[in-house]
Amino acid sequence: MFKNQQLFILVLVFSAGILFPSCKGIFGTKNKVSPTTGWEYNNPQNGGFEVSRYNEQETGPGLVFIEGGTFVMGQNDEDIMFEHNNPPRRVTVRSFYMDETEVTNLDYLEYLYWLRRVFVSYPEVYFKALPDTLVWRERLAYNEPLSQLYLRHPAYHNYPVVGVSWVQANDYCSWRSDRVNEMLLIRQGILSENPAQEDQDNFNTDAYLAGQYEGLVNRPLEDLNPGGTGTRRVRLEDGIILPKYRLPSEAEWEYAALGMVAAYENIAQRNLYPWEGRMVRNTNGNNSYGEFMSNFKRARGDYMGVAGALNDGADITSPVGTYPPNDYGLYNMAGNVAEWVSDVYRPLSHQDVSDFSPYRGNVFTKMKLEDGLPAEKDSLGRMRVEPVTANEIATRTNYRTADNRDYLDGDQMSMIDRNAWSSNGQQNGNDTINKMYNYGQSSLISNSTRVVKGGSWKDGVYYLNPAVRRYLDQDMATNYIGFRCAMDRVGGPVETK
Repeated sequence: MFKNQQLFILVLVFSAGILFPSCKGIFGTKNKVSPTTGWEYNNPQNGGFEVSRYNEQETGPGLVFIEGGTFVMGQNDEDIMFEHNNPPRRVTVRSFYMDETEVTNLDYLEYLYWLRRVFVSYPEVYFKALPDTLVWRERLAYNEPLSQLYLRHPAYHNYPVVGVSWVQANDYCSWRSDRVNEMLLIRQGILSENPAQEDQDNFNTDAYLAGQYEGLVNRPLEDLNPGGTGTRRVRLEDGIILPKYRLPSEAEWEYAALGMVAAYENIAQRNLYPWEGRMVRNTNGNNSYGEFMSNFKRARGDYMGVAGALNDGADITSPVGTYPPNDYGLYNMAGNVAEWVSDVYRPLSHQDVSDFSPYRGNVFTKMKLEDGLPAEKDSLGRMRVEPVTANEIATRTNYRTADNRDYLDGDQMSMIDRNAWSSNGQQNGNDTINKMYNYGQSSLISNSTRVVKGGSWKDGVYYLNPAVRRYLDQDMATNYIGFRCAMDRVGGPVETK
């Protein structure tokens, strides 16, 4: 009887293998023939529909893969500041990539050099990108050497850049995306290096994909369309262009900082910091036993300790990578500098946002078209974009509204007349309203207020907890806030390398 059962199971498995082949079979892109139509791919004689071979997303320079998952986002310790702005909530974060370290002064100097070299006719672009080095100045402190030297002196090359606003950090991410994608096209032999780029004539990923940038073409791709010119530029479908570098969302940053890599979905305890345990000193019993795990302010007036036995070996910031990484391989996710994330700040965001890829701050735009074609790029070489129109909002429910930052995020009520309520709070006869409060006029919280995560060299131990939230206007900068970049993961949530 037992042998018959085994035989039945083997037959069933064999049959299942015939009836239901794996997704890597007929549904993969490695086949030469379409499983839908039977027509051959990449054949100019039957129309030339091209299907690129694609194995795995390349990890961009400086990035570490962060495998996504579910976790409890928010408060995991006593709320000693009584802010009540991070109630715990289980959410799921998609896999993504994040910088191994904070962006350094050297990284930012490379960016500044490129801006000054390329935008010859627009020097204001360079000056707009300059960090505010005066953030080091204090009325009753002698920090003038830091104001003059911290950004540019080679002694500080590997220190995190500070004095950068949220807006400047985003501009850096955009620039980095273009330089990396340009490098990938050069490496593929498609473009040649062009150090003579100037003003509008500079490589921009969106402009290139839209046909608004030619560059020094070395070897164009073959166009298999029988009605084409025989050659073509790279398309998104080729899988060569990487997604854009960007600031991480608040949920991504917190998830990555906690570094909860579990076995068999077994997480024994919630970490209070980006390392195991609830102590700020190393308890692993190795050569660094008892040393501090990050760079922070231990007590009032104690930034570095006593000569001969410094607390953390740093008076202000420290070189990136100085302290042990967390389980994802990320350095300084607690201490050194706090970091900008992309979210707009609201005290109740944790209750409002989606439980899948939570984020507040969407502002939906589209590429500007003229006669059905992408509009010409602007004087800086960037593609022109415009908000989603009112007509599209009304006819396409997935657009909802072009601006999803306020407390009514994603709610149908957000598509309302701004004048529906009078100054005395009475409804003006309109059944729908846009805003009940004028954010930024009676409060520090506005659509330009951004979330800041993580502790810094200037903060006490409370702020080392990744769940703690702070905020600052997106145009402001300090000497304790820096940033790191992230990148979307395309395809499956697990690397297949």
